[in-house]
Amino acid sequence: MGPVSTPEPSLSWFVGGAALALLASACAPAETAAEEPPGDTGSHREVQFTVGEDEVYGTFSLPEEGADGVPGALVISGSGPTDRDGNSDMRPAADTNLNFAHALADAGVATLRYDKLGSGETGTGDRDPEDPVDPEIFDEQAAAAYEHLLEQPEVDPERTLVLGHSEGALYALRMHELVPGSSPAVVLAAPPGERYLDVVDRQLTEQVRTAEAMGGLGEVEARTVLSDARAARAAVRADRPMPEEMDPALGGLYGAGNRDTLAFLDELVPAELAAGLPEGTESLVLWGEQDAQISREEIDELMTGFEDGPGEGGGVERVDLPETDHVFREQSDDDTMPAVDEDRRFSPDVAPALESFVDRAW
Repeated sequence: MGPVSTPEPSLSWFVGGAALALLASACAPAETAAEEPPGDTGSHREVQFTVGEDEVYGTFSLPEEGADGVPGALVISGSGPTDRDGNSDMRPAADTNLNFAHALADAGVATLRYDKLGSGETGTGDRDPEDPVDPEIFDEQAAAAYEHLLEQPEVDPERTLVLGHSEGALYALRMHELVPGSSPAVVLAAPPGERYLDVVDRQLTEQVRTAEAMGGLGEVEARTVLSDARAARAAVRADRPMPEEMDPALGGLYGAGNRDTLAFLDELVPAELAAGLPEGTESLVLWGEQDAQISREEIDELMTGFEDGPGEGGGVERVDLPETDHVFREQSDDDTMPAVDEDRRFSPDVAPALESFVDRAW
């Protein structure tokens, strides 16, 4: 993806609630060469499993050739049609999941990551891409992926974790419900800390106000977009029809194809999910201090849920990573020029945090 500029007033890029930080995506200075991502010394094989009428495709990776009896991790993507490596049309070289898989391999953990419906080799199957998708299909895909991980002969089923990035954290927090009888450790990477549509509203407000300040939106237009968005949010929550007149810029976010998914995810309260983890669940929360999509206050709110759980024997650790953005690539707070993701290295602080967590999780 090239340098990001202010878009025309269209919010289709907000789908899924984790908006691309268009104006705050400052990156490493141009003269700083990107470094290699975490190591990749293991072995890999393509996998597939069936969910309803869909074939889901992914990659299973071992930390080293011939590894056996090792811990296993399922890596779940963030919002939107994001593939097994953590890439989407908006950020085709983020490689978030791939980098996490490499870091976990360095800690001796096998991983499974998969192409969500609408992405990669999985694609949309026989569906019309414009038709609404039952949001529970994403629950079913995550559950089936975790079960497929457990079926891999090299994985120790008593030592598993689920790493969810951004929206993926909402699935990691519920895996014990999605697969009854399971109790994996959880790693929440840049997780939402408030209700889904509240996170979207904050993201939207910040983006619109920034665009207004830079001359990309007029005062009246900015006010109309925000007012219409809040009316649409209220309609979703009350299960009412959408306002008859709504700014066209909101079509990508609050369109008919998204409504069911938004309503489904908005019912999930992250702090309550954290409080409901099974007794003894070990948890790690990772957050980049330069994350333009998830705020410090949202992480603070999420952490309150752990105060009531996960009970005796479990524990949670929060690691705030300096100069790290939403996809866990380095970003300085004084950068002013955008740069492509691949020109910025994956945060070197991620691997030590994961290694420490793996050492104590089982």
